[in-house]
Amino acid sequence: MPDQPGEGAGGNRIRYGNGAGYDAGHDDAGYDPAGQPGGLKGALEAVLMVVDKPVTDTELGAALGVPVAQVTEMLVELQLEYDGYTGNGPQSADAPRPRGFELRSLAGGWRIFSRSWFAPVVAAFVLEGQTSRLSQAALETLAVIAYRQPVSRARVSAIRGVNVDSVVRTLTQRELVAEVETDPETGAILYGTTPYFLERLGLGSLAELPRLAPHLPGLENLGDFDDTTY
Repeated sequence: MPDQPGEGAGGNRIRYGNGAGYDAGHDDAGYDPAGQPGGLKGALEAVLMVVDKPVTDTELGAALGVPVAQVTEMLVELQLEYDGYTGNGPQSADAPRPRGFELRSLAGGWRIFSRSWFAPVVAAFVLEGQTSRLSQAALETLAVIAYRQPVSRARVSAIRGVNVDSVVRTLTQRELVAEVETDPETGAILYGTTPYFLERLGLGSLAELPRLAPHLPGLENLGDFDDTTY
């Protein structure tokens, strides 16, 4: 699995689970992905199978050496194919069945996921009876950070009425939140959510966050703390 989807324009690098990587823009002599079985679309699938974070159209285009517009077109085609659609529609006689995986566009990039239909069997296989759910305290702290970011631990503690240092450390270790900047007046570290947070929630951006009140009653009045300094 890759450590990062890419490492900057002009030096994009797709990194694999064994630590090896492919430098986009530095083709092996004579190698042409389009000439392999499956062509460019197959090459695109091969890259998508090894990323562990959403990867952008631009990064994929750099890795394949093709225009971004062409990559986007192929991604949409793959998305429809996995969903069981053909040019004649999903109900045609030659329409394939939906696959057990799907291609999603979220958190600013693309990634292949197992379908939610099979969540119980996948969870049973991966977790083997263990659970990694967040506690209620962690969920409430994460909600405050998500809806009031960038925000300091002191402010989160004031909103929740308890010390949140250990909870914030847990959320940081799980890569759901991260240090994003420092308050210029107080020097306090400010926290915000990560792309992984959006990925786990299936969101494309923070603008898609749902209304808070129905999900975590008791935190409806976060706005009351907007003018308070900590």
